[in-house]
Amino acid sequence: MSLLAKIAEIEAEMARTQKNKATAHHLGLLKARLAKLRRELITPKGGSGGGTGEGFDVAKTGDARIGFVGFPSVGKSTLLSNLAGVYSEVAAYEFTTLTTVPGVIRYKGAKIQLLDLPGIIEGAKDGKGRGRQVIAVARTCNLILIVLDVLKPLGHKKLIEHELEGFGIRLNKRPPNIGFKKKDKGGINFTATCAQSELDAETVKSILAEYKIHNADITLRSDCTADDLIDVVEGNRVYIPCIYVLNKIDQISIEELDIIYKVPHCVPISAHHRWNFDDLLERIWDYLQLVRIYTKPKGQLPDYTAPVVLPDGKTSVEDFCLKIHKNLIKEFKYALVWGTSVKHNPQKVGKDHIMEDEDVIQLVKK
Repeated sequence: MSLLAKIAEIEAEMARTQKNKATAHHLGLLKARLAKLRRELITPKGGSGGGTGEGFDVAKTGDARIGFVGFPSVGKSTLLSNLAGVYSEVAAYEFTTLTTVPGVIRYKGAKIQLLDLPGIIEGAKDGKGRGRQVIAVARTCNLILIVLDVLKPLGHKKLIEHELEGFGIRLNKRPPNIGFKKKDKGGINFTATCAQSELDAETVKSILAEYKIHNADITLRSDCTADDLIDVVEGNRVYIPCIYVLNKIDQISIEELDIIYKVPHCVPISAHHRWNFDDLLERIWDYLQLVRIYTKPKGQLPDYTAPVVLPDGKTSVEDFCLKIHKNLIKEFKYALVWGTSVKHNPQKVGKDHIMEDEDVIQLVKK
């Protein structure tokens, strides 16, 4: 029996099982089995695997990477060529773009790489079309823009989300607050710090048994689902922010546009007429959460033209030094920082100081 047939069988069984407390245990097991089969689909077992797709992966440049995901002919290539001035072949038939087309924009001093990925079709996560490679590239992005056609949006949105979820990409979510630690002996030690609506010790044990894990510490710090637990055990999930770009708004009425604006994480644009691009760029900047640090040589004015851009969560002085050169940290004595992260300007700080957006820094070497 092929993997796809097994997956289809489990999905069918899940669809016909009623959801209630008595079946929660059984559904948890099925979900775990499904996750294992999906993982085998993504990473085929052993063998030297066939050649990968031609020229698919693109070297990572710039400070952040954004992937455009969407069905064929929703205007991804038009959007890329109008945003970045890169020519990605545009035509009125489906599947015009066949490989990844990269482009770079400069925005607020940061270099942001845009990737126009080929159109996704239904069943991409099961290896149909170029879907598998497309989603593999999408996993490496800092932000995903799902481009939708405003005339046929919601069905498409669900389908694309489903394809990405099946590949271990979680959109606009935080990693579940679950402590998971394997050990050599001592059985399953299960603690929940708050009331659980779905998981109990029995279900957790059976899900872990499916992964052949019989000794572990599990701590649930929030109300978690079986899916959350499976995500943590699999450990290969990526959590990526996502913006839904509704294209072709030149074809709808103002009233419809007002309704669209109320949808969360949504930006309506028209790629062809270049409408609402500034709003989109502003939203992209918010979601990327990049931090710009300006450098100041001793006795000179700060250089505001070329900031050093750090990703959110890695904004200490040490990260800043490593971004410039790894030997810099060896000679580091202290730094002077001006900006919102310090109490008085300038302030003398060590390498563990966390900086904020648009701080100015001067390094002092030994």
